[in-house]
Amino acid sequence: MMPIPLSNLLEEVSCDHFPHAPATPEEIEEFERRVGWTLDPDLRAFYLHCNGAELFKRLPNTPYRLLSLSEIIRARVAIYGEDDDKWGPASMYTLCDVQDGDYVLVDVARQENDRYSLTDGYHEAWPNPEYCGPVASSFSEFLEKALRSKGRLFYLQSTSQEQQPG
Repeated sequence: MMPIPLSNLLEEVSCDHFPHAPATPEEIEEFERRVGWTLDPDLRAFYLHCNGAELFKRLPNTPYRLLSLSEIIRARVAIYGEDDDKWGPASMYTLCDVQDGDYVLVDVARQENDRYSLTDGYHEAWPNPEYCGPVASSFSEFLEKALRSKGRLFYLQSTSQEQQPG
C-alpha cells in the first residue's frame, strides 16, 4: 500500500480534526535554537501547516494531542521532571501527548531517509525499550496511522488496551 502524501494528511487534519494556527518561520527558528536540533521535512511541513492539533476530539478527551512547538521538551523532563541521563537519553523529545502522562516521542539522534523515528513514551516503563518500542519511522507514517486509528492508540498491542485513554 502506497503511503498517503503528507500534504493530503495535513489537509485531513484541517478538515476533520482540530488544528492550531500555523507556526511562523520565526517561531520555528526560535524553537530550533531553543532545543538545538532542526525539524525534519515532515515536522517542518506540519508546523508550518499547524502549530499543534488535537485529533478526533478536543481537549481534554483527545487521544492524540500533537504538541505545539513551545510544548516540546525532553522526554525525561516531561516524564520524570528531571533533565538527567538516568531518566533516558537527551535525544528523545515529546511530540504527541496521548494522555495519562504517556507520549509519543521523537528521537532526534536517529534519522532514516532524513526523517526522525518516533517511539512510545509509556511513562511507567520509560526508558525501557522492552516496553517503549518504535511507533513509526517518520512523522508522516505516524500521522497516517493515527488518522486511520479511529481514535485508538494504534501502536499498542491488543493486550495493552488498558493503557488507552478513555
